[in-house]
Amino acid sequence: MWMGNYEPINLFGMLIQATFIENFLLANFLGMCTYLACSTKLKTANGLGVAVVFVLTVAGVLNWLVHAFITGENALSWMSVFGINAKGVNLNFLEFLLFISVIAAFVQILEIVIERFSPALYLSLGLYLPLIAVNCAILGACLFAVTRDYPFVPNFFYVLGSGLGWWLAIALMAAIREKLAVANVIPALRGMGITFIMTGLMSMAFQGFVGIRLANPSGNPPEVFHDEPVAIVETIPETVKSI
Repeated sequence: MWMGNYEPINLFGMLIQATFIENFLLANFLGMCTYLACSTKLKTANGLGVAVVFVLTVAGVLNWLVHAFITGENALSWMSVFGINAKGVNLNFLEFLLFISVIAAFVQILEIVIERFSPALYLSLGLYLPLIAVNCAILGACLFAVTRDYPFVPNFFYVLGSGLGWWLAIALMAAIREKLAVANVIPALRGMGITFIMTGLMSMAFQGFVGIRLANPSGNPPEVFHDEPVAIVETIPETVKSI
């Protein structure tokens, strides 16, 4: 439940996989609204990236606990300690609502903290800070972890890596856009046009990490892998062979 059959090398692989290989921005294109709006300056992008890492990590851990002990299958069996038989109770229909509530609560806490200790960053983020509560990347990472049935510790590394990957992507784009602001870009591509092109090129570059499979425990087969080559000749129809 807490560690499963994952080894330390698998946890490191989980971090690498979530940050680079399955980057939520560059592989799944989730959280694009704040990415496009707040990636004009590197300082703002770093502030928002740190906020997303914090919210995603904490919310991911808490939502794992919500799924494991409240909304999952037979999650309420622990209530038998108090003499309550709740094994047949299924609260799975409340999962989305509870997940979003946990995320929204931490975003509100984060907004108060940033306004108190960094008013300049709070003003620069503006409306996009409370919109972290509905950032599809945060909810998507929590749901991906639950769907893949990660134990507690691998879930922590997965949501942490997902947040770091989002931060890395928006920081890279902010640095590129600061250079593009003084570059000789074709007028028709200035603004969102060149931003989308650079996002696509970054996504293609991150595909170079595909093939690193350190996240799979030794006892589990990889998700997509063929141990033996497929005999292509055997699949050719007899009529084609006779030509």
